[in-house]
Amino acid sequence: MSADDRAFAGSIPENYDRHMVPLMFAGYARDMSQRAAALTPKSVLEIAAGSGVVTRALAPQLAPDARYVVTDLNQPMLDYAATRQNPDARISWRQADAQALPFEDETFDLVCCQFGVMFFPDRPSAYREAKRVLKPGGCFLFNVWDRIEENVLADDVTRALAAFFPNDPPRFMARTPHGYHDTTLIRSDLAKAGFLNVAIETRADESRAPSARHAAIAYCQGTPLRNEIEARG
Repeated sequence: MSADDRAFAGSIPENYDRHMVPLMFAGYARDMSQRAAALTPKSVLEIAAGSGVVTRALAPQLAPDARYVVTDLNQPMLDYAATRQNPDARISWRQADAQALPFEDETFDLVCCQFGVMFFPDRPSAYREAKRVLKPGGCFLFNVWDRIEENVLADDVTRALAAFFPNDPPRFMARTPHGYHDTTLIRSDLAKAGFLNVAIETRADESRAPSARHAAIAYCQGTPLRNEIEARG
């Protein structure tokens, strides 16, 4: 994976949160926060938190004495997420690499990650770190996108850009967000990290945008796809 695939900088965090989150991520954040809250964790670690859509959904559902550590490798995204969160003494923000978490063993009841594991260069290594910081009986909860052909909008965006740049089509969406969908591979990577009790559920949802322009801005200015477009002039 190129460094550009992980470069959420400049105006990308704000455009991502303003356009991409309501279009694609908010519904799944509600789903993840409900699943997480049902586990009644007292200590939560969120990795690859992005602009904080899960944080905003989950924090109100946690106990008053809960501890919630929110991390991301990308400091601009983490800074932006902190500005969007209501004041909450239970939450701490920390830049962290999911492959080398700066926490003691058996610290958290729950580790959660929304649409972030696709960006990890070495997923089994990141999964081992998640398992290391989990308390016995703790839960690792994450989600990924299905193959791009199952997501009509992302597929249409990718095809449209291929028409603009036929000799060098931008492939960020297919390569990274939708590039880790094989459930056999996911199970294998988790097993390498020591996760043996694995449950995978497929959930379909439908996105709606107020306009085609909104959707275009979301993808082309609110994700690292912007870097690929600008690199082509």
